[in-house]
Amino acid sequence: MADTAPDGLDDIWDDWRAAVNMTPKELEEWLTTDDSKSVGDTGGDGESTGHASGRRIVEILRTKKADLTDDDVAHMHKVVGYVHRHAAQGGPEHDKEHSKWRYSLMNWGNDPLK
Repeated sequence: MADTAPDGLDDIWDDWRAAVNMTPKELEEWLTTDDSKSVGDTGGDGESTGHASGRRIVEILRTKKADLTDDDVAHMHKVVGYVHRHAAQGGPEHDKEHSKWRYSLMNWGNDPLK
């Protein structure tokens, strides 16, 4: 039987697992909070890009690796890139716990305080 894994899945898998350190339940609960909804660019559509991404991340986390699609893998790449770039900015020196920097990362499935 031929390997039917989407292109790039093996390349991104470990980075994805490291970048997304919240469980589906943690992320899903976070996305219901006002703090989660308070950050990010909405582009005028009401929901920020990061918040929408968080909903997609929950779906991907609940999908078996063997059932992931090319679109899922593309989103995984986007998430890893965002988390790496945003985390590298370092966030505020004081009160990281209640910062927009942390809230934004959490919308993308990464709690930098974990």
